[in-house]
Amino acid sequence: MTISHYAFAPRLVVIVLSGRMTMGSMSEEIVALTEELLRHAKGTIIFDLSGVTGLDSAGVGCFILSYNKLAALGNEVRIAGATGSIFAVFHVTQLDTVLPFFPTLQDAARTPAAGATMGAASD
Repeated sequence: MTISHYAFAPRLVVIVLSGRMTMGSMSEEIVALTEELLRHAKGTIIFDLSGVTGLDSAGVGCFILSYNKLAALGNEVRIAGATGSIFAVFHVTQLDTVLPFFPTLQDAARTPAAGATMGAASD
């Protein structure tokens, strides 16, 4: 599994994951990275899963842990690009009812932040 990240916009960070997210495949690094990126500022993290080829319970646990820690700090988590068997894992665990899923990174990035209104000023 590979992990990279970049600032997509102010207060919006994308973490790009690719390969297999399985037991021992760097899941702890994902949690540590999310904590470090938003330790001192509120914002949104989008996990881009379009390159993920496999996901097991350890990989799912990484998203649960990241979500819990980030939400406790007032941050928002979104999932982009999870399709086919990857999305099915989230659906079976019912995480698709907790985390917002978007078909593409662009869709996830252009959706207003939770609590924002359509009439809010844009940057």
